Amino acid sequence: MGATGSKLEKALGDHFPEGERYFGLENFGNTCYCNSVLQALYFCVPFRDQLLEYYANNKSSGDAEENLLTCLAELFSQIGTQKKKTGVIAPKRFVQRVKKQNELFRGYAHQDAHEFLNFLLNELVDIVEKEQQAAKDPSGASPLDKIANGVKTSHANGVKKEPLVTWVHENFQGILTNETRCLRCETVTARDETFLDLSLDIEQNSSITSCLKNFSSTETLNAEDKFFCDKCCSLQEAQKRMKIKKTPQILVIHLKRFKYMEQLGRYKKLSYRVVFPLELKLNITVENSDSEYSLFAVVVHVGSGPNHGHYVSLVKSHNHWLFFDDENVEMVDESAVQTSFGSAQEYSSNTDHGYILFYERATSNGLMKNV
Repeated sequence: MGATGSKLEKALGDHFPEGERYFGLENFGNTCYCNSVLQALYFCVPFRDQLLEYYANNKSSGDAEENLLTCLAELFSQIGTQKKKTGVIAPKRFVQRVKKQNELFRGYAHQDAHEFLNFLLNELVDIVEKEQQAAKDPSGASPLDKIANGVKTSHANGVKKEPLVTWVHENFQGILTNETRCLRCETVTARDETFLDLSLDIEQNSSITSCLKNFSSTETLNAEDKFFCDKCCSLQEAQKRMKIKKTPQILVIHLKRFKYMEQLGRYKKLSYRVVFPLELKLNITVENSDSEYSLFAVVVHVGSGPNHGHYVSLVKSHNHWLFFDDENVEMVDESAVQTSFGSAQEYSSNTDHGYILFYERATSNGLMKNV
């Protein structure tokens, strides 16, 4: 990346951020799904800082067993300590560890970046929890139960255990509350669950705000879907809705662009135009108060189908937008984000579609940590 590296340095000139590094990642045969997510996570500065702190603390102990967390921390440290400001790094050890850990990512087939992100965050949570548990209880108690896209509190003999809150949770975890109101007695039953990302259904010519509104819309449970009300001691019609009880520091939104089509008997990519703003007001919270977020990364799927294509990422760092495509890194205009909104027509020459969005909550003084 000699030429593109020097081009990037020239483009930034005196504005090249002090101490920052912009490195492309080598592709080991269809590992763009991994590279694009890694770039988004690297520029999630609070997470990066805590990961590097973890690396420094564990490196000094010298006997840390290699796992996905140590490999990721080592990779981030390797990028951050480069003498050059730009270049290419081969995340070989990390990719080998991912393949060793999960057979899903072993071949050279096109993989799903969201599945990878989900696997990675859950794996990091699991490792940190086990380490914290071992430090607290050397007898080796079992880790907490996990759910698809987060970690759920476990119960023993009906007693609710206090969950371990790791630094991974502190960055990405939010709490959803599922409210069900019995239409006969009006009793509201609320059930909480944690999440590390929100997966949203999408519609043509929509926006993130409308997708979030649909996610939180009221659903009536009737006919075969009636709700068992503990107060009425019977199945009753009810209304159900989902709200956010606790907003995360980093809000990760996954747009469900790959949908199974019954009539086709396969998955189809939805190239719908979904507008996502640079500044987002999250208003589906229990308190009905707005939480303000700022976009700092987008993982983009390039291609017309779910089983082939390519992943790239757009990242905001120190008020500049950068485009990461495996080994290549370029400076781009803010308007580049709009090119990944999707297509207003079914068939379009533009196949770049925003797939995973990373927002950081605005701090109390309105400034973001990573800009």
